[in-house]
Amino acid sequence: MDKLELPKDKNIYDTRCPILYAMDVIGQKWKLPILWYIADAKNQTMRYGELEKKVVGITATMLTKCLRELEQNKLVERKQYSTIPPTVEYSLSDRGKTLIPALESIYNWAKVQMELK
Repeated sequence: MDKLELPKDKNIYDTRCPILYAMDVIGQKWKLPILWYIADAKNQTMRYGELEKKVVGITATMLTKCLRELEQNKLVERKQYSTIPPTVEYSLSDRGKTLIPALESIYNWAKVQMELK
């Protein structure tokens, strides 16, 4: 694995660091649980209402905000149906699907670390 050297004369936050980029895209409190639930759903697709129930503790406003940001970053895709009431589904994009193995690796690492406590 190629690692970039940390800058010695610059603030790391002023550089193009892949880890910082990843944390900016997925590192907020609710984004990982949202991605995880969508990834675990049948066909990796969930309706908005299902997500609202699964992600315990999130407000509707925050769920909408996170989903919009995940959509802007092309990790999820939104599909709206012309029904009454309107039905909206979210699914992992191809780009979002590439993130799942990394999340599984982090999950497995954390599980071992938690057992070591």
